[in-house]
Amino acid sequence: MTTRTEDILARLIAFDTVSAKSNLALIDHVEDHLTQRGFRVTRIADPDAPKAGLYAEIGPEGAGGVLLSAHTDVVPVDGQDWTRDPFALTLADGRLYGRGTTDMKGFVAAMLRAADAASHLALNEPLKLVLSYDEEVGCLGIARMLDRLTPLIGAPRLAIVGEPTDMRVAIGHKGKRCYRATVRGEAGHSAMAPNFVNALNVAADFVKALQDMQSNLARNGAQDAAYDVPYSTVHVGLLSGGRALNIVPDHAEMTLEIRHLAQDDPDMLEQQITDAATRVAMAYGPGAGIEVQRLWSYPGLDTPQDAPLVAEVQRLAGTGTTKVAFGTEAGFFDALGIPTVVCGPGSMSGQGHKADEFLLQSELQACDAMLDRLLHAMTN
Repeated sequence: MTTRTEDILARLIAFDTVSAKSNLALIDHVEDHLTQRGFRVTRIADPDAPKAGLYAEIGPEGAGGVLLSAHTDVVPVDGQDWTRDPFALTLADGRLYGRGTTDMKGFVAAMLRAADAASHLALNEPLKLVLSYDEEVGCLGIARMLDRLTPLIGAPRLAIVGEPTDMRVAIGHKGKRCYRATVRGEAGHSAMAPNFVNALNVAADFVKALQDMQSNLARNGAQDAAYDVPYSTVHVGLLSGGRALNIVPDHAEMTLEIRHLAQDDPDMLEQQITDAATRVAMAYGPGAGIEVQRLWSYPGLDTPQDAPLVAEVQRLAGTGTTKVAFGTEAGFFDALGIPTVVCGPGSMSGQGHKADEFLLQSELQACDAMLDRLLHAMTN
């Protein structure tokens, strides 16, 4: 027999909210759900795309309260070998299958069930909910929402971002910056290739310079043993260039990222990247150039272990603390001065972004229990 949260989750999974598509049908559904239960709801539309986020609250008006946050988009299923319909919730052997069950519609469903419960309670502080979009493509939605969201949310005493942590209380993750590097060379006939600047050669030397930067960070940079990779990282994910074998490439393009510890200044890391680009291009002379452009970024999270909210959420979840390898929207709330942790059902390493993604029923039930304890605390 399914629980109320699973019923809500089944409806959410049926909305195909892959980041490249609109999430408005899901937002309409959630807005109706919350409005019917007496929440004060504000839709925050994207200025350019058919997408929106939501802010909702119930209980006493004003500052303070507790914020729960989640994103509504999911990653694509194209090219993955699913054995069941990814957009229909399937229960088998205690597992809830479907795209987004773990990342992170399971927590959205738990939020909406908690919202229903809160509507029947006399809360002594406001319950505040945030739903975003385009998290999976670089936390773009929350960044676009922030100027309109900030005056609405006030100053909650704590925020829980419900990304999958196996219900452990995550107090940290690295920040990220993504870049495009455009490499310029000189076109010419390949029979006379040494007479021209090959943009792919320039790009390859730039990749080597970034590898050297990574090696230096691993040896001499800040370290945090709580992470599987305990130092800041530099990664090149895409490299393309050239038109034909018999033409010396005059253009190449790279996409790269840094994932930085709280102890490392991302501006300094970015400066090291641009300095390396300048050095490599200069070595090839005036026929070469490398332009580095930042595409997007999100802040990291580094909540102190002894922060009061950490102990409180540990009591609510009944678990210990951790730090996670993946990024979340938590750093945006932390940057607003809101004490923030990440805690939600599911395993990102085990299920996130994979075919036949599933969420254990027991973890969804544990999340419900955590939010029930939270609501109880908010009525005493």
